Amino acid sequence: MDRNITSACHTGVIAEDVDAVLDDVGGTLTALRGTTLLVTGAQGFLCSYFVETVAALNDRGLDPPCRVVAADNLRTGVSERLSHLTGRPDIVFRHVDVSRPVDFGERVDWIIHGASVASPSFYRRHPLETIDVNAGGTRHMLNLARSAQAKGMLYLSTSEIYGDPDASFIPTPEDYRGYVSCTGPRACYDESKRLAETLCQTYLSLYEVPVKVVRPFNVYGPGQRLDDGRIIPDLMRAALNRQPLVLFSDGRASRAFCYVSDAIRAMWRVLIEAPKGAIFNVGNDESETTIVDVARHVQRAAGPPTLPTEHRISPDAQYLTDNPRRRLPDLSRLRGCCSWQPKVTLADGLARTLRSYQEASRL
Repeated sequence: MDRNITSACHTGVIAEDVDAVLDDVGGTLTALRGTTLLVTGAQGFLCSYFVETVAALNDRGLDPPCRVVAADNLRTGVSERLSHLTGRPDIVFRHVDVSRPVDFGERVDWIIHGASVASPSFYRRHPLETIDVNAGGTRHMLNLARSAQAKGMLYLSTSEIYGDPDASFIPTPEDYRGYVSCTGPRACYDESKRLAETLCQTYLSLYEVPVKVVRPFNVYGPGQRLDDGRIIPDLMRAALNRQPLVLFSDGRASRAFCYVSDAIRAMWRVLIEAPKGAIFNVGNDESETTIVDVARHVQRAAGPPTLPTEHRISPDAQYLTDNPRRRLPDLSRLRGCCSWQPKVTLADGLARTLRSYQEASRL
């Protein structure tokens, strides 16, 4: 069994998370009644949750239901992730590459554009494709939103646009302009995401396209590919296989990790409730912790006998290049606009994530 693939399938933990999202934002999502939602990157980690949310919303009796066009080229997305939704009349899957012009053959009312190559280990292997989807793909979706006179478009940017923030800008607010290398190993991703945000603001200014932007900070949870290459999937894969928890650093860098259901709740509210042109950090400012402490949480979640933690030197000489020592969002703008608070602690989120992978490994 290939755990890199089965880890991305639907599990009971994911179903619980989707129910938690709906319990919080279900009233807001009545705005989707009788409309069509296009989700790009639909088979990926974050955007699969949007598709599942609407499917569950329809099952709860949204009338008329919302139709979802789930688009993905499956370069990094996994077809098994949403295979349990195939055959439904309210969900249509399209295997397309939105970095090229696409005619979906139907009107769309809402767009969630999350198609991207987000993992450093993937985008460094595919830098031109990463630039194409982040810049070209975003422009194609903005053109579609303009021609369709869409009710709203949500663009999933990234906290990486801030680069390695100056200490005086941590927690980092949305108006911080960033300290980003345009030539480093992460530049294909960071700079094309910055350009995509420029495109969003340009289409807003020129054509009044109702686009909103979110900048996720270290979102994790069930459904991430175990070969993603980021720290939590790496630790989860080691825990599943009862292997040492390997850190390719001193472990002292800190991040504020955000559990996926908290992030999805925030993003839905931004799409429906926020004014056009708004930009929001999305994360958990209550959970900043060092990478060493993340490994300790995973140790506890994995149970006895305790898995050892090992510090090694990465075979990738640029593994730590342009990697910020600290990342923490300022969430005051999100809280002020959308009445949102994170709910899932890091310890609970990591335990839920491991449980979901364990479920998937038995399927």
